[in-house]
Amino acid sequence: MLENLKPKKVFKFFEEMSDIPRCSRDEKRISDYLVKFAKERNLEVIQDEYLNVIIKKPGSKGYENFSTVILQGHMDMVCEKTKDSNHDFSKDPLKLIIDGDFVKADKTSLGADNGIAVAYCLAILDSDDIAHPPLEVFVTTDEETGMTGAANLNPEHLKGKTLINIDSEEEGHLLVSCAGGLRDKFYIPVIKEKYDKTNHTAFLLEIEGLKGGHSGLDIIKQRANANKLLGRILYEILNDFEIKLISIEGGSKDNAIPRYAKSEFIINNKFVDKLEDVVKKYNSIFKNEFRVQDKDINVKLTNIENENEESLNGEITNKVIYIINMIPHGINTMSKEIENLVESSNNLGVLKTNEENIEIYCTLRSSVDSLKSNIHNKLEVIAKSLKVKIVSEAPYPSWQYNPESKIREIFENVHEKMTGKKPSIDAIHAGLECGMFAEKLGNIDMISFGPNMFDVHSPDEKLSISSTERVWEYLLEVLKNIKY
Repeated sequence: MLENLKPKKVFKFFEEMSDIPRCSRDEKRISDYLVKFAKERNLEVIQDEYLNVIIKKPGSKGYENFSTVILQGHMDMVCEKTKDSNHDFSKDPLKLIIDGDFVKADKTSLGADNGIAVAYCLAILDSDDIAHPPLEVFVTTDEETGMTGAANLNPEHLKGKTLINIDSEEEGHLLVSCAGGLRDKFYIPVIKEKYDKTNHTAFLLEIEGLKGGHSGLDIIKQRANANKLLGRILYEILNDFEIKLISIEGGSKDNAIPRYAKSEFIINNKFVDKLEDVVKKYNSIFKNEFRVQDKDINVKLTNIENENEESLNGEITNKVIYIINMIPHGINTMSKEIENLVESSNNLGVLKTNEENIEIYCTLRSSVDSLKSNIHNKLEVIAKSLKVKIVSEAPYPSWQYNPESKIREIFENVHEKMTGKKPSIDAIHAGLECGMFAEKLGNIDMISFGPNMFDVHSPDEKLSISSTERVWEYLLEVLKNIKY
C-alpha cells in the first residue's frame, strides 16, 4: 500500500510494523521483530525483560569519535476502533489507507504514535549512506498505559548524553518540557439484588458520536466526555425516578477522552414516559452545548430484556452516579508562563463493570507536581466520603526546561537554514518519556519533535505524508550537524 511513498524506507518499515499487533502490553511480537532486524544487520542489540530494545550502530565515516546520540521512540500503540469495526487488535494487521496527503487505517487507530519514530530509526539503521554520530536507538514498551519500559530502563545499557525523542505530533514545533502524570482508579463493589420484572422495565442509555481524542493534547479543545455526559443524565433520572443500574461502561483507555458510553438500568413502569422526555431534553442540551466541538453527539434510549432480573442495589447505584458527577474532568489550570498551555487536568477515561466491581479510571496530568497532587487529593476526598477504594498507580515525572541545551540549538539552527524561519519552542500537556529519562539518566540533553499527526488515540488518526518526508530530511540534517 505504501511502497510508492517517500521516504521509501521509512514507509516500508512503517508498513511492516503495521502488520504486527502491538497494543500496549502486547509487544512481544514487535519487540522480537526489532531484535531480528538488528541481528540480520549484525548490529549490537539488547532486549531486556520488559521487552525494551536498544540497537547500537557506530558513527559513520568521519563521525566515529563524536559523542553518542540516543534516538528514541516507543513501539506500542493505543488501539481504538469504531463501534462497527470487527478488527481484532490481538491478531489482525492494520488495514492502511492513503487519503490525499494522509495515511490512515480503516476504522482503527493508525499507530503513527509512535510507529513513525521507530520507522525513522530503522531506516537510519538500515542505511550506509547517512552521516551520523554513534547511535543508540532505544525503543520502549508500554508508553501509552504506564511508561513501564522507560521506568524500568537499566541506565547501564545507554551511554549517550544527548537524546532525540521522536514522539511529538506537530512539525515545526520543538518540545522542551512536558507534564508529569498519575492514574487513579476507583473500585466500587458490585452488590446485586433481584427486582420484580412485572413492575420494572430495563433500558439501555447510550452516548455516541463524539470525537474523543488524546487526553493530554486534546483536552484544551474541551470536547465532550461521554462518561461525564452519561453521569449527568443518570443523576437527573436518579433524582426524579426510581432507578437502579444493571451495568455501566464507557471509554476504553484512561488516556483517551471517551467517545462512547452506555448504561443498562431499570425503572418503575410508571416513569417510562417521563424517562423518554428526559432523554430527549438532554439530547437537545448536549447538541447545543457541544455544537462546535462535537456536532454529531447523540443520546439514544432503547428498551431491552434483562434475563437475570438482577440490578445493583440502591446504595451502589447512588455511589456510582455520584462519583461520576463529582469527579472533575478537563482543564484544572492554565499556565501563566506559556500561552495556551494547559498546566493541569484530569480525564475521566474509563467506566467498567465486572463481576466484582464497578471500576472508574482517571488520568491526571500536570507540569507542576503540587497541582497534580491537589487533583489526586480531590479524588481521594471523593473516595473517602463515599467509602470506596481508590488506588494510584503509574506515576511519571514532568520534564523540566533546560536553558542551556546544545541539541536544541542545533535543531533551531538547522530548521532556520532549511526553512528560513525559526521553529516554535514549546512545552506540552502530555506525558513524554523524557521526564522518566531525566530521572533515570541524570544529566541528559533532550528534545522532542515529529511530523504532523492528527486525532491520535482515535480511529480518525492520520499521518501527513509530506510532513513525514520533510521531518525525515530535517532529522538527517540534524544528525549531520551533531559534531561534539
